[in-house]
This record gives sequence, C-alpha cells and structure tokens, in this order.
Amino acid sequence: MLFDIRTIVGALLALYGIILTITGLVANTAAEKAKTGDWNINLWAGLGMLAAGLLFIGWAALRPVVPDQVPVESDE
Repeated sequence: MLFDIRTIVGALLALYGIILTITGLVANTAAEKAKTGDWNINLWAGLGMLAAGLLFIGWAALRPVVPDQVPVESDE
C-alpha cells in the first residue's frame, strides 16, 4: 500500500491542504480578502484539498490492490 499511487497523491493533497488551511487561519489580511471577493480562499482551498487527500488515503486503505494469482504449471 505504501507505493500505491492513491496513497502518494492523497498524502500530497493532505499535506498541501494542511499548509493552506494553516495559512488561511493565520495570514488572512484584508488585502487578500479584497482580491477574492471577501472569501478566505486559502482556508477553503486547504479544507477541500485536505478532504480530497483523506478520501484518497481512505480509498487506498479500504480497497487495496490485490495482485492476480498466476497459476503455477507443474512439470508432471
């Protein structure tokens, strides 16, 4: 599961989501809000990315990839 692409993408989305959420909570100035029409876009984008990342990680955990079993031919 560690090298499953869903885990990697989910971890990156969750990490960027955490960073954006913290940025939206800490560094939300009036000038930034004026640029986005009074929306705290860092907070909302961070929460969306965090949710998407957790969905990817949950998907990878609940539906793991199971390799097909190849039948072994005997020499008999």
